[in-house]
Amino acid sequence: MTHALPGYLCPEDGTRGDVRTAPWCCPLCGGPWDLDFAPDPAAPLEPAAGPPSLWRYAPALPLPGAFSVSLAEGHTPMVPLAERIHAKLDYLMPTLSFKDRGAVMLAELARRLGPERVIADSSGNAGTSVAAYCARAGLSCEVFVPEGTSVKKTEQMRAHGAAVRIVPGGREATAEAARAAADAPGVFYASHVFNPYFLHGTKTYVYEIWETLGGRLPDALVVPVGNGTLLLGAALAVEELARRGVRAPALIAVQAQAVSPLAAAFAAGAEDPEPVAQLPTLAEGIAIPAPPRARQILAAVRKSGGTFLTVPDDRLREAQRDLARRGLFVEPTAAACWAAVGPDAPGDPLRGRTAVLPLCGAGAKTGLA
Repeated sequence: MTHALPGYLCPEDGTRGDVRTAPWCCPLCGGPWDLDFAPDPAAPLEPAAGPPSLWRYAPALPLPGAFSVSLAEGHTPMVPLAERIHAKLDYLMPTLSFKDRGAVMLAELARRLGPERVIADSSGNAGTSVAAYCARAGLSCEVFVPEGTSVKKTEQMRAHGAAVRIVPGGREATAEAARAAADAPGVFYASHVFNPYFLHGTKTYVYEIWETLGGRLPDALVVPVGNGTLLLGAALAVEELARRGVRAPALIAVQAQAVSPLAAAFAAGAEDPEPVAQLPTLAEGIAIPAPPRARQILAAVRKSGGTFLTVPDDRLREAQRDLARRGLFVEPTAAACWAAVGPDAPGDPLRGRTAVLPLCGAGAKTGLA
């Protein structure tokens, strides 16, 4: 029932909002919401006894009661890449990207709220995922994408029945257009950045690593970061599992060198990144000049004892090819973490630690760089 849904909470000013009636952002500061929710660490967590989807972690998720939206997402395999590094193959999700983890949560939430239509904005993968899960939930969906978005991704959105709106300009212009439409009555804004239910879906990535490793986590989690939805979900899971006695790993955030506002702010010891230009890069999925959750991302990495790494396009290109030679064909953005910590990375970024990195999106969506 909707009355049992955890409410929104603004991390900046403490404003609260009822999930049934609140606007898509904090009405006071305009920032993204967090969720007033923390799972009970004493509640039994036995994923092997649950369904074959991320709903196997229902005791740790903020959608109580029976769920109906699922494409058997999650529970993706882990394979070794190097002596101390494993890759989690999230490009094997139903829509071929990790975004399914958050999209299924948003679609289930929207189904319970019953909007007239769902709106999303995306550079590709989040849009295809929201389109698929809205189709599964029987919801009308409209996705705003920047011009130049992969034709294969927009075709996938349309195949799922979504209306695709191509916006002139880059990622920021697309987000502005979607947010303007999201203010209309009867609209649910399925924002993977502003809606915190998405983050509580992406946190299942870490819960699955914990399950696969027999109740522990590696020394480090290496995560690509643009808007930071996977990293912030990982941080949530790490915090929740720490309450269950699990040792917390360091979070190593990876950005494209061409668009790396968070890495620059981290190096400068700043809480807020300086504005950067939207320069072209092969890692288009993490090329975000002004992440709305920048403060939270920086704080999460610092709290974990982690760091930021950046990778240039030439290393991204080679990392994608190297993974393909190992049988793993991913899009360039998904190769960023391997480019940052793999054998060809400069120095010793892992300093002997064990690590897991995600392969987030399939190469079939973009082709070879």
